[in-house]
Amino acid sequence: MASNGSDDRPVIGLTAYLEPAKFLVWETEAVLLHRVYVDCVVAAGGVPVLLPPVSAAYDRLVSTVDGLVLTGGADVEPERYGHEPHPATYVRPERDAFEFGLFAAARKAGKPVLGVCRGLQVISVALGGTLAQHLPESAGTTEHQPAPATFGRGTVTLAEGSRAAAILGSETKTLCYHHQAIDRLGAGLEAVGWAADGTIEAAEVPGEFTLGVQWHPEQDTDDVRLFQALVEASKENR
Repeated sequence: MASNGSDDRPVIGLTAYLEPAKFLVWETEAVLLHRVYVDCVVAAGGVPVLLPPVSAAYDRLVSTVDGLVLTGGADVEPERYGHEPHPATYVRPERDAFEFGLFAAARKAGKPVLGVCRGLQVISVALGGTLAQHLPESAGTTEHQPAPATFGRGTVTLAEGSRAAAILGSETKTLCYHHQAIDRLGAGLEAVGWAADGTIEAAEVPGEFTLGVQWHPEQDTDDVRLFQALVEASKENR
């Protein structure tokens, strides 16, 4: 993407929610995203742009950004990986359609992609993977989502030689909030990070910057290493 004058900061697209919201005097449907995501992109040296799930112009959207963050949110529709929905699964089909299309366009264009929580699941399912829909049942644990709006704390071990380990080291402290996780990995993805209970917490495609983490790095705005790595990769790929 061409720079604007002397400003060569990469433009980072962040997928946004489309949800009912209440603010000021309004109660309406809104495009929104937790501010910490954009704060992390700015701190990492990028220019954040929100991408609302209302368009199918995937190639055009991808052409306007240098890198992409697939953010957290609702569960991926189980029909996309051939499963019936669990009672605890909640979905946003219009967002699925948008993000699957955007991810495919980003890979085709060679743009770096960072998936966060749901974003990792979108990446894996888009590549043919499946999900465990409710960890309290399948894994017998609530540590990944202790209570509504409460992040679980943990430590993730990262595989030596992986991109994730090059960015974060052999292990990293995490804040997580997910009741689903990868079951079968999508084609081309390699698991490179695990929680203490064996849950896959990071996966990547070797040889390209397609990296997803199951935790929420944006919640620690003092540690923006993943966002910095995305920004640097976005510079290199322009």
